[in-house]
Amino acid sequence: MDHDDERSEHGSTDRRRFLKCMAWAGAGTLWTMHAGVLQARMLGAQAQAQDGTGVAGDALKDATFSFVQVSDSHIGFTKAPNPDVTGTFKAALARIDAQPVQPDFIIHTGDLTHLSRPDEFDTVQQLMRSSRTQRAFFVPGEHDVIGDNGREFFHRFGEGQTEGGWYSFDHRGVHFVALVNVLNLKGGGLGWLGPDQLAWLKQDLAARSSETPIVVFAHMPLWSLYPAWGWGTDDAGEAMTMLRRFGSVTVLNGHIHQIQQKVEGQITFHTARSTAYPQPAPGVGPGPGPLKEVAPGQLASYLGVREVRHVQAGNTLALTEEALS
Repeated sequence: MDHDDERSEHGSTDRRRFLKCMAWAGAGTLWTMHAGVLQARMLGAQAQAQDGTGVAGDALKDATFSFVQVSDSHIGFTKAPNPDVTGTFKAALARIDAQPVQPDFIIHTGDLTHLSRPDEFDTVQQLMRSSRTQRAFFVPGEHDVIGDNGREFFHRFGEGQTEGGWYSFDHRGVHFVALVNVLNLKGGGLGWLGPDQLAWLKQDLAARSSETPIVVFAHMPLWSLYPAWGWGTDDAGEAMTMLRRFGSVTVLNGHIHQIQQKVEGQITFHTARSTAYPQPAPGVGPGPGPLKEVAPGQLASYLGVREVRHVQAGNTLALTEEALS
């Protein structure tokens, strides 16, 4: 047996073990937003009983609708620490399909593919079509616009969007805004919205009451998470100024492959796990990129999906983090 065959056999064993691990899932955390402040509660009756408030149970029981965020599937990536990103994306979708109450839709916050190749986009479309949740919304990541400025992405996933690719929609009293911040990147790789998109956003929000719950989603962070690594958006401050008059604003993004949260007044920011591979914590190590030094059997604990439930009372959003192990 040569070294390549040995690695192949070892990789196959690891893959089988990994996919078996992903049949299990942690209880997760329920995030409930009250006046712009996040409170974390472990899911389950035991946590509710310990707390004594019943808020966790009520948030689940009284949810008017839910949706799921997935991010950074990077279909086409074949290296360490995850040479089978298609398998892990399938596992993430299986987690969604296994929910006792199916979400209303899925939001994918970018980097569907790794190299913007047609066959990679084909795989994403096929996997999404196999999900029980058929309605889905997408924004591009920087890996989805390689070489063609997003032409292939927008051709496949841009139905109903504006010429620039950004769009909005309403669902059961909540206004959703999809922003594109991966074209014309700024110094250091920072995201950029641009004057045309900001003018559109101002007009889009103008007719909304300040009591309307707003959910904004984009690929790159819309706050200065770690600009030295390009983890931010150069002109996001202008967009946030427009959003400050609203009583409940939730901002979702991907790109950094890990969970980070921030609260600024009534605006809460949430980054998401990837379904492909983790990246280092901000500022840890020489720079961003796949975190290759992952202990055997631990990869699935870095990957996951996010379920968001809208709770009618107080227009709160409850966020549940689901790791794939």
